[in-house]
This record gives sequence, structure tokens and C-alpha cells, in this order.
Amino acid sequence: MENLTHWKHEFNYDYLGSYSLLPDEEKTLTIKETKKVKVKGPDGKDQECFVAYFSEDEKPMILNKTNCKTISKIYNSPYIEQWKGIRIVIIVQQVKAFGDFVDALRVKNINPDSNSLSEIQTLFDLKKESLSVEEKAAVLRVTSAKEVRSYNRTLNFLKKK
Repeated sequence: MENLTHWKHEFNYDYLGSYSLLPDEEKTLTIKETKKVKVKGPDGKDQECFVAYFSEDEKPMILNKTNCKTISKIYNSPYIEQWKGIRIVIIVQQVKAFGDFVDALRVKNINPDSNSLSEIQTLFDLKKESLSVEEKAAVLRVTSAKEVRSYNRTLNFLKKK
């Protein structure tokens, strides 16, 4: 497939948009923080938007209600303070808006770390005899509460045991 450049790449946009991804591309990003920010709208007026900033070298993303609901559903938490450190997959989807079908940036309804949880469970089952009571409790706390931010740390710990 040839390299294609969306015309919007020729302008300096401050936020991710549907133009940021190639057709059928998915991008996995880690939320560093979220906050309300004043953003200039297409009409030149300031409007307050809810924005996600990422740990990766990527532009921030304005989160609409649809994307917030998806994140909340994936991670079973409507609390934005608990979104720090979680990973999301963004995609482009055709949506009906303004009487037309347009490309929109969406959070895909999957947890990119769900494989980590099953890997943790498998390793835990294999190595639980060599773990102390405290270590077992810590692993079980992470997995039962689905503390996604701790998956990689827990996985690395179990691999070293």
C-alpha cells in the first residue's frame, strides 16, 4: 500500500483527529492525565473541552461523551482520577453527525491489557507455591480488583519468580 497523506496533516492541529490514523489503523495509547481545557472551536470562539493527554509522544485527544462512556465501560469506572495509567485503543469510525456521515475518532470497546490479565492468572497458577502469603495476596488484589495500572508490574514480578 502506498503512503497516503491526509490533507489535514498539512495544517497544524493541536489535537488528534480522524485524520491522525490511516484507514483501518488502530493506535494504543496510555492516558497520562485528563483535564478540562479551553479550546478554540471552528468558529474561533473558546469552548471548554475534556482532554486526554498521553504518555506516548502523541497529540492530546478531545474526549466526547461517547468516548468517555466507552472508557468507563471498559475499565468499569466512571471516575476520571482512576483513568490515569490506563491504555486505550483509538480507531476511526463513520458516524452520523450534522446530517451527514463523517469520520470520527473513537475509543475502541476493548481492553488492550485483557491478555495481560489471563497471562497473570496462568503464571500465578504455575508459581503460587513459591510465593509468600503477602505476594499471593498482592497478586489476587490486583487481579480481583482489575487494577489494570498494576498488570505490567505484576506480570514482570511473576515472570522473575
